[in-house]
Amino acid sequence: MAGRLLVLSNGHGEDLIALRVVQSLLQHHPELEIAVLPLVGEGSAYGPLEQAGALRRIGPRRSLPSGGFSNQSLRGLLADLGAGVLGLSWRQWRLVRRWGRAGDPVLAVGDLLPLLLAWASGAPYGFIGTPKSDYTWASGPGSAGLAALYHRCKGSEWDPWEWALLARRRCRLVALRDRLTARGLRRHGVAALAPGNPMMDGLEPDSLPAALQPMRRLLLLGGSRMPEALGNLRRLLAALEGWTPSQPVLVLAPCGSRPGAAEWEPLLQGLGFAPDPIPAGSGAAACWRRGPLQLLVGPGRFAAWAAWAELGLAAAGTATEQLVGLGIPALSLPGPGPQFKRGFAERQSRLLGGAVAVCRSPAQLRDRLELLLVDSALRQQLGAIGRRRMGPPGGSEALARLVAERLLGRAG
Repeated sequence: MAGRLLVLSNGHGEDLIALRVVQSLLQHHPELEIAVLPLVGEGSAYGPLEQAGALRRIGPRRSLPSGGFSNQSLRGLLADLGAGVLGLSWRQWRLVRRWGRAGDPVLAVGDLLPLLLAWASGAPYGFIGTPKSDYTWASGPGSAGLAALYHRCKGSEWDPWEWALLARRRCRLVALRDRLTARGLRRHGVAALAPGNPMMDGLEPDSLPAALQPMRRLLLLGGSRMPEALGNLRRLLAALEGWTPSQPVLVLAPCGSRPGAAEWEPLLQGLGFAPDPIPAGSGAAACWRRGPLQLLVGPGRFAAWAAWAELGLAAAGTATEQLVGLGIPALSLPGPGPQFKRGFAERQSRLLGGAVAVCRSPAQLRDRLELLLVDSALRQQLGAIGRRRMGPPGGSEALARLVAERLLGRAG
């Protein structure tokens, strides 16, 4: 029986999903030798498990100027080409080919790139498709334009060349994020499943301190890719400058290792915030204040804080979906990208059934913010849509069982 598994993932959100599945897999099969190859960025999400000796990060890694979104603009593509993306992809392809010669399985997490590499390995492979959902063209709000017509003709957001790779005999597992998308692929001869969405796992909140309970609470999400994240945070916070809330507001700003303190300080000072004492029990690393707004900065605090919020102010991918999946609606304000541009934001809104609303200006964001804070019934209605679109927790465990059975030949 196979005792080795190579996991391919192509982005920060995909890394987190793969990590959840690997954690569940190792709980039942700690003897497995698991290697991970992050195709985009450094794969920092895998760091703690690597330090614990539970897995190995292998292969060449590099942070690209587009953050892995070179397909969204010619400028991003040219910047990535200048940074050596072709050479990076070639080295990754050669590594996967070497792995496949031993016949050990490959698990691809993401979209076409990891799927193509898994197929090229020559070994048995499985696929967890994370970004594509038929909700983005089959339902509103708004219209997907010509893309909707194209996908409607196919009956799936996935493309014919992807169907071909997913229907190969060596492809032992195809898992999609929702039943609607899986049903579309089954019409094209792909044995697609929707066992659950691992994005909703591991989001157990801390208890909300009593001192923070009387405040209105917003969650601020700027994304994971620098330097775009700084621009997103500045744009969202600047949109609140003309807002005069009727009661104190707590703005929760969970983040990764970046932005760091040296990056937060000039950003917040430039927007008129001043340092403030950290509330007891909050777990924050820093606290800032501007009038009725109190802002807490918390590296690594997303899971602990997300459920505290009543609303989100978002310019992020995976984290926005997770927040909405907890039943908390959000407002987004697109920027210049490379990731969180208007097209990305509108697609995200369709995916989540309008539980995240795209605002065209800071003034519109403030108006919708006021409306949602006053109208609790509307918040609950949008939150229920978000929960349905993202699904309940438990997907990581279900996927781990399928990987064990179909790729590793072991009882789940």
